[in-house]
This record gives sequence, structure tokens and C-alpha cells, in this order.
Amino acid sequence: MTLEEVRRWTASRPTLADALGMEITDVHADYLEGRMPVDGRTHQPMGLLHGGASVALAETLGSIAAALRVDRSKQACVGLEINANHIKGVRDGWVRGRATPVHIGRSTQVWEIRITHEESGALVCISRITMAVIDLPATGPKAV
Repeated sequence: MTLEEVRRWTASRPTLADALGMEITDVHADYLEGRMPVDGRTHQPMGLLHGGASVALAETLGSIAAALRVDRSKQACVGLEINANHIKGVRDGWVRGRATPVHIGRSTQVWEIRITHEESGALVCISRITMAVIDLPATGPKAV
């Protein structure tokens, strides 16, 4: 899919990504990129980027990237496990995430998501998500 097609697909209904101001910025055969603002929507009480917001960005990018690797008319990708190491605090600006595949299998996918501060390039968070690839139910007539 092209960047515009992915943006239209992901904007088809309101999501957490919308509430946090996430944007998909690049779709490539080897990765997917997006960004998220560091502001009141994504701060924790001390004025730093909330770790949960970083994980939400990582899961969003990993989930979209995984879904782009399957026939979405027949399969879906759902999260099995996600972990994150928070490396550096950020108070403002934007963070950028890049999801790259570690393993693309028939029934599972593993993605690494590196989140950096857009202005300084400093590593903010590194995350890994494992996705299950599941078959969608057949949409034809049901057997009696």
C-alpha cells in the first residue's frame, strides 16, 4: 500500500492513535514509520513523555506494519506480547517510531520499534512486539 492508502485505511474510524495525535509518515517494503507529539495528550504528571504513550506508538506501528504483510481479506494480526525499554526522557516536540521486521512467519510476526526524538535523534524507547496471524472467519453461507 502507498502512504496515502495506509493513511486512508487507518483513518476509517476513530482510534487511540487519533486521540494521541499519531501520524503515519512513511511506508516502505522494509519498515513503517510514524510520529507522535510530546504534549499534554502524551505527558505524564512530571511533564515527560508517558511510557504508555511510547508503548501505544510502538504497538500502533507494529500492528499496522504486520497487517500490511498479510491478505487482510483472509487474515488479521493481533498482539500477543509487547515490551519496551524507556531510554531517555522527552519533554516536548515529536517522537518518531520505525517498525522493522525481525521475523515474518506464517502464524507469528515479530517487529522491533525504535522511537527517537525527532529533533535530536536521541533514542527514547526500544520496543518489540509479537503478533499472532489469525484466519478470519469465512463470510460465505454457514453450514446447517
